[in-house]
Amino acid sequence: MDSLIKTDNLIYEYTKRDDNGEVIGKIRAVDGVSIDVKEGQFIAILGANGSGKSTFAAHLNAILFPTEGSVWVDGKNTKDPANLWDIRETAGMVFQNPDNQIIGQIVEEDVGFGPENMGIPTEQIWERVEESLKAVGMWEYREHSPNKLSGGQKQRVSIAGVIAMHPKCIVLDEPTAMLDPSGRWEVIRAARALNDVEKVTIILITHYMDEVIHADKVFVMDKGKIAMEGTPREIFVRRDELKKLKLDVPQVTALAHELRKRGVNVPEDVLTPDELANALDALKER
Repeated sequence: MDSLIKTDNLIYEYTKRDDNGEVIGKIRAVDGVSIDVKEGQFIAILGANGSGKSTFAAHLNAILFPTEGSVWVDGKNTKDPANLWDIRETAGMVFQNPDNQIIGQIVEEDVGFGPENMGIPTEQIWERVEESLKAVGMWEYREHSPNKLSGGQKQRVSIAGVIAMHPKCIVLDEPTAMLDPSGRWEVIRAARALNDVEKVTIILITHYMDEVIHADKVFVMDKGKIAMEGTPREIFVRRDELKKLKLDVPQVTALAHELRKRGVNVPEDVLTPDELANALDALKER
């Protein structure tokens, strides 16, 4: 299967300046990152604050460009200005704060804004608005003002606005960082449904462990580098290594760990409450 997103030894350096604007050095925010994302995958990128994960994400939509190395989106190099529009159509971005992304006075107008800018015929725009809002469970709010929505609902409208442009991939850069637990769950459920049902490639940038348990692959970043990679199960059994990177494990995995310490023989790679419940039920039956 061909790569949809591929980075090859990606390096990105910020220029550091003093109070007078004089250059005093460079800060390497992304340091030699190579990843390969196939079409239809759900990829999660984890990391504590300052790990470089959001800087990395900004390269996937050509918001930032590599200092060294390359980023390829659907076979197109982001460094070539002629590819910019195609790349941004292929890889849509959803940011932390939905208020920065929502510009329409009414939900359906906001979702239709991207396709309208793309020159899509009006009839098709409204078809896209409908399919996109239904995909994130926000169709019944189509005539509402975004200002009246909760944080989770606003973020789902932001995602619908990206879906309406029919990208092959959606990059979600800490989309739940400003949301309460129920809003976080709404957004992650919408992202998973897009991946499962619509086969949209998802790249989720987050520091919440519970959001990545259904990912196909997890990359953990630290100091601009890839520190760990593997499936969620492979990553979360490495609890001590994660702690050194200022990361935890999902709550249910932590609970299973505590139970094991107390002599309860449950698997150490439990990821969901159902898995833990089944493991405990199996022990009762012995």
